[in-house]
Amino acid sequence: MNRFTTAAKVGVFAIVTVIASVFIYRFVSKQTAGQGGYVVWALLNDATGVPKNSQVKVAGIPIGQVESIRLQDGKARIDIRVRPDVPLYEDAAVAKVSSSLLGEYFLAVAPGTEGKPQLQNGDRINAVVEAATTDQILKDVADITKQVKKVADSLAGSIGTKKGEENLKDTLQNLAEVTEALNQTVRENRGNIKSILSNVERITAKGEPEVDRILENVRVATKDVRELLQKGEEGQASPGEVRQVIERVNRASVNLEKTLSNLEKVSGRLERGEGTLGRLSKDEKLINEVEGVAEGVGEFVGGINRLQTVVALRTDYQFLASTVKSYVELRLQPREDKYYSIEVVNDPRGLTRFEQIDVDTTNPNDPPHYREVRTVTTNSFRFSLQFAQRMGPFVGRFGIKESTGGVGLDTLLFDDRFELRQDLFGFGEVVLPRWRVSLGYEFVTRLWLLAGVDDILSPDRRDYFIGLQLKFNDEDLKTILPFAPGP
Repeated sequence: MNRFTTAAKVGVFAIVTVIASVFIYRFVSKQTAGQGGYVVWALLNDATGVPKNSQVKVAGIPIGQVESIRLQDGKARIDIRVRPDVPLYEDAAVAKVSSSLLGEYFLAVAPGTEGKPQLQNGDRINAVVEAATTDQILKDVADITKQVKKVADSLAGSIGTKKGEENLKDTLQNLAEVTEALNQTVRENRGNIKSILSNVERITAKGEPEVDRILENVRVATKDVRELLQKGEEGQASPGEVRQVIERVNRASVNLEKTLSNLEKVSGRLERGEGTLGRLSKDEKLINEVEGVAEGVGEFVGGINRLQTVVALRTDYQFLASTVKSYVELRLQPREDKYYSIEVVNDPRGLTRFEQIDVDTTNPNDPPHYREVRTVTTNSFRFSLQFAQRMGPFVGRFGIKESTGGVGLDTLLFDDRFELRQDLFGFGEVVLPRWRVSLGYEFVTRLWLLAGVDDILSPDRRDYFIGLQLKFNDEDLKTILPFAPGP
C-alpha cells in the first residue's frame, strides 16, 4: 500500500509539473509576442566573441539582445531582438565592436536615416561592417617582419659582400672616365666657347643701360632686405623675424646633418648584426622564436575571446525533509559543444563516509578479532567537478558529483529553454547509488523554474523538490581569469 501511495504521489506531481510548465510557457510566449519587440537578422563572416543573449547597443545604449546564432550559407546568422520603442530603418548597419583588450565583443547598430521605411519583424539588416580581428593583425605583423628580413638580406647581399665592393669601385671608375671625357670635350671645343663668350660680350655692351637698371633694382631690393632684417616693416613682419627664420634654417640643417650621421651609424649596426634589430635581421633562430611567440599570443587571445563564464545560483526546497538545498556553479565554456563545471553544494543531508575499523580485544564476551564498519555523516559542503560534451540536444557529463564519482545526461529542447536533467552518483555512500531527475524551464530570461525527484532508487531517502535558479554569463569574470594566480 505504501509503494502504491508513493507511486501515485510521483505521478500526480509529474502531471502537475507538466501542466504548470505548459501554462508558464504559453504565458511567457504571449508576453514575449506582445511586449518583446521585433526580431531582425544579419549575416556576419565571423561571430567569434558574440555570445547568445549578449547586449546590442546603439550609441553605447542597450536596445536589445542576441536571440540566436546559427550557420546559414557558410556565414553566422545572428537574430537580434530589438525593443519596440527603437525603430530601425532600411539603411541600418550592424558591426561587431570590441569592448576590451581581451577580445570581448558586442553588436553595435546604426539605426539608419529617419524617414526611410522601417524594418519589420523578420527583416534583414543588409549593411554589415566587418572589423579586423586580432588574429588578422598579428598575421599582418608577421608578414611585415618577413618583408623587413627580405629587405635586410637583399641589402647585405648587394653591398656587404666583396662583389658589391667591386661593383662600387667599378662605378667610381666609370664616373672618373666620364669626367675625363667631359674635359676632353671642353678642350676640343675651346674655339666655339671663345666665340660664344665674344657674343655674350657684345650683347652685354649693347644691354649696358638695361643692366644698370637691373643693378639699381638689385641695390634697392638689397637695401629693403637689410632694413627688414634690422627693424622690419610695419604691418608685415616683426623686427628680426627674417633673421630668426634664417637662424632656424641653419639649426635645422645642423640637426639634419646629425640625423643623417646617426642613420649611417644605425645602418652600420644593422649590417654588422649588432643590437636587437641587427640580431633580428641576421639570426634565423631569433626570428623563428619571435614568430612562435606571436603565434602563441594569438592562440591565447583567441582562447580568451571564445571563453564564456556562466554563473548559476540555485536554491531547492525539499518537501519531505522540509529543508533548503543551495548550489553555486561556475561553468567555463570554451566552445558551444563543451564546458567544465565547478559546483559547491550545501546539502542538509551532509557528507556521508564509511570507516572500517579492525579491533583486537581481550574481552571474553567479544571475539578476539572483529571488524567494525561505521557510517559517519558530517555537516560540510559538497563539491562537483565535471566535464560536459554536447551532441545535438543531449549533453553528457562525468567526473566528481557532490564529492563522489558520478555521471549525468541532460536533454535540452525549445531553443535550450527546457531542460531534463539526470544525475547518477553517490556510489559507496549507501547500497544503491543516488539517482536524481529534474525538469527545468526558463520562464523569464536568466531565471529558471525547477522541479524533480531526488534519490529515486531509495524509498526511505526519496524526496521531492522545487526550486529557482538564476543563470547568467558574467563578462567581468572572464576578464580576470587570465590573471588569476596559478597553483
